Amino acid sequence: MAKNKDKSPTKGLQGNSYLYDYGTSPNTRTAVSQKVRILTPAYGDSSGLHQMGVLSSFSPSQSRSVEPVRGIGFGDQVAELVPSVTEPTTGSFERALLYLCNLWQATGYASGIDGPVRSLAHHRWPFDIEQQLVFSSLVDWDLGVENMGHNVASGNWDGGVKHTLYPEVTKDGTNAAGDWAKADHGGAYPGSTAAAVGTGRGHSAIITMYEACWFTSWGASFAKDAGMIMETGDVTVSDVHDFASYYGEFLATGNDPTIGQLGSIRFGNNADGAGLWATSETGSQGSMEGGGSGGADFSTD
Repeated sequence: MAKNKDKSPTKGLQGNSYLYDYGTSPNTRTAVSQKVRILTPAYGDSSGLHQMGVLSSFSPSQSRSVEPVRGIGFGDQVAELVPSVTEPTTGSFERALLYLCNLWQATGYASGIDGPVRSLAHHRWPFDIEQQLVFSSLVDWDLGVENMGHNVASGNWDGGVKHTLYPEVTKDGTNAAGDWAKADHGGAYPGSTAAAVGTGRGHSAIITMYEACWFTSWGASFAKDAGMIMETGDVTVSDVHDFASYYGEFLATGNDPTIGQLGSIRFGNNADGAGLWATSETGSQGSMEGGGSGGADFSTD
């Protein structure tokens, strides 16, 4: 059988037919969907995750309940809000059905021309999804890494930001071979080597990993008055992370008053009753004297 161009992972894509050709997208500070890349495993390839083609939408969703704590005799007052256990993250795909590569093949299962999988009951192993929110050239320029991308070593608080390389670019004299090793780029490509980079260019990308996903539903619509057949699939996700940080009790997530960050007057109250916001004359609470949450001081000597 001839090579399947719709499922032939190469250069980070799941296929090399015309359906996988790159186009241009606008450079704005607002994130645009044309630059978002969704990567999943392709059946028959174990070199890594590859960008899915003809994906019309990917919609992740998260939720958890927050329970109020109240006390008898204290009036209609919320003493504290307690977050409950987070519900499993869910996501949904919508993708055009290809004769030579369906949604299941594009997520690593042996379906279609590659195998017998025809039902959710045949899915014996989970798969990962990688989401890359790729920056525009305008934003990379603001960061001082134009045409290269921001790349931070894993283990740092911003280690989930990596460069995404585009190995094939039009040569115009400004991007000749080895241009990342020139003096105007600091002598070397950040976090990489000239041999690994080649002659391509890159952008920054915020990486989000959806780990160990299981399909919970699949559907397709075959209609007499519609030409294109679309597949839909819903997944439940085991975990979400940036693949680079050390997740645990001391994960640097912000709004931590124990290290001087501002977040809430209630959590920032000091022993003398003055909140963190009250320490700044330019804070939203002004320069309150006494109680940080309302200005009044009901303490007794």
